Amino acid sequence: MENKKEKTAPDVSVGADTEQPISKKPTSSISENGGNIKTFEELQREMQLRSDPSYLQTISMNELFDTQYRSKQPLIDGLLYPGTYIFAGSPKLGKSFLMAQLAYHVSTGTPLWNYTTRKGTVLYLALEDDYRRLQERLYRMFGTESTDNLYFSVSASQLGNGLDEQLARFVAEHKDTKLIIIDTLQKVREVGGDNYSYANDYQIMARLKSFADAHGLCMLLVHHTRKQNADDKFDMISGTSGLLGAADGAFLLQKEKRTGNAATLEVSGRDQQDQKLYLVRNTETLLWDLQKAETELWKEPPEPLLDEIAELVMKENPYWEGSPTALVALINVDIQPHVITRKLNVLAGRLYAEHGILFRSERVHEGRKLRFWKDNTENASHTVTERMDEMGNVQISQELFMQLLRFHLVEDESCEKEIKQGLEKKLDRMVMRDLYGKFKTAPTEEDRERAKKEYLDRRGVPESFRW
Repeated sequence: MENKKEKTAPDVSVGADTEQPISKKPTSSISENGGNIKTFEELQREMQLRSDPSYLQTISMNELFDTQYRSKQPLIDGLLYPGTYIFAGSPKLGKSFLMAQLAYHVSTGTPLWNYTTRKGTVLYLALEDDYRRLQERLYRMFGTESTDNLYFSVSASQLGNGLDEQLARFVAEHKDTKLIIIDTLQKVREVGGDNYSYANDYQIMARLKSFADAHGLCMLLVHHTRKQNADDKFDMISGTSGLLGAADGAFLLQKEKRTGNAATLEVSGRDQQDQKLYLVRNTETLLWDLQKAETELWKEPPEPLLDEIAELVMKENPYWEGSPTALVALINVDIQPHVITRKLNVLAGRLYAEHGILFRSERVHEGRKLRFWKDNTENASHTVTERMDEMGNVQISQELFMQLLRFHLVEDESCEKEIKQGLEKKLDRMVMRDLYGKFKTAPTEEDRERAKKEYLDRRGVPESFRW
């Protein structure tokens, strides 16, 4: 690291965003599967530019369509998506029972009513209960059918006073966390959080949303409603409109009669259509059953392009790569080569969801190369978001990122050794991941065996232990 001007660095990404790009233009980054390198001079100029208060970061429409973004896979189709939601209703209405029901279905991956559910770890902060009450409630609802993916806590710190760290640690220890329920929001508001100003409410929600977005999960916040009616029923949510303004959506549970078992659940959100569900509560189990939905869920129309690609990337031939022109020549869809890449960038999430096919576009010397491969991995530990992350920008720790900034912008050489070790470790992981990917997806047996041998050699696995 003697000559700083000759150094190169990855296009670092600290944290994550639910719409973080997974494939960018060739000038943007060094990817884990290869790509162009941005010099430190370019990186420095870019950072200096962004630090200028008058600088407005923009993206052109062309760049927008040339970038592949991660799609939000719903936890429960049509009902619950990654993001931050308010779940509101009057006290003693049965909100906690419905929360337990949602938590159980996500943690087991079993359909909720007639809605497909995706399995993941759930953390339920039941802050108005104790473990005895939780035990009795869950036994009444589900009997002794339990799951290892559902965790409870009846005490937690407040926002700004330890809760952030507690949630971050839990997610770090449970990588497949999909849902965090906080019952209730009021229990985790900062001291003095009874100040119901728009700015205060918005800040609270924005903070929780930032955490949910950074980890690609859903944060469900149980809250109360006012007694007063309103023209817009969602205006009945206690507090100011800042709560709903910063949230990704809201659920509103209302009983038709206070003493009855029938209720309506209204759903509104950025990533889903508005719905009104009619529920009835089982008097024995206290589970909520769906009677009917006021509107039928909108279904995306068939997309011939995806069906053609699925035909091309069959189970017997689970890998294809080539130029956009070559792809257009093989499929029975009238589309121009320069259009097909952009369309696939938009539809990549749907391609995986419907056909289990992963897509990557990258710039090479000969032009643009498209890659498709079937995800046939049994018991795969990665979700679609995680699998797409593997193809995306190189991410380094925030600590290493700050060390790089100090070293190159203020010429602080005290952390040179740590930077060198951190970058070497990252490069080694990139090589290992690339080899493992080749071992899984290479088109021929010979290529797979070659990648596997190199991978095991770098791992230091003795020949006698290989089978």
